[in-house]
Amino acid sequence: MTNLFTRIKETITADLHEALDQKEKQNPITLLNQYLRQCEQETEKVRTLIERQYKLKTEFTREHQQAIELAGKRKYQAEIAAKAGEVELSQFASTEYEQYSARAQRIGASLEEISKQLGELERKYEEMKHKLKDMHIRRMEIMGRENVTRANHRMNQVLDSTTDKATSRFTEIENYIEGLEHQVNSSYYRNTIDARIAQLEKQAKLEESKSIL
Repeated sequence: MTNLFTRIKETITADLHEALDQKEKQNPITLLNQYLRQCEQETEKVRTLIERQYKLKTEFTREHQQAIELAGKRKYQAEIAAKAGEVELSQFASTEYEQYSARAQRIGASLEEISKQLGELERKYEEMKHKLKDMHIRRMEIMGRENVTRANHRMNQVLDSTTDKATSRFTEIENYIEGLEHQVNSSYYRNTIDARIAQLEKQAKLEESKSIL
């Protein structure tokens, strides 16, 4: 019993936060769940032992009550036999009375010790359940932090990827527009030059005709 509680104490209460922090660095949820399952198993073992101790206390209580009743019965019988002059019967009943009285005293002492031990077991068991509850709450806190971290990581990936793609796409469009503007401008200037020269040629021919006349 002592060795079991020592092992449980080392498992559950030996710097809980440090143990959980170390597991967080590896694989927080998987390792933490495994750790909690081990603690739950140890707690269940203690619950079973306490139930057995309750049954043992019940048996001791029954034996103690029976010894007290038999001792009282033999004492009364010894007195009746003595009054009736039945010396041998009185002595037999007296001997039985002493044996039952001694047994009742011994069982009573054992019952008192068992009750004391049971109270200590129950106190430690309640402490274990509180520790286990605290660990479950700690696990939920860790899961919440992990969810937020994973969500932020995924959103950052999407945002970074979207930004890179958008920047690349805008750059392509800008290059296309610049090329298109260059083509439009070149065509405009080309058409303008052709029209201007044609006009100049027309004016030159007109002036030449006037000079001949």
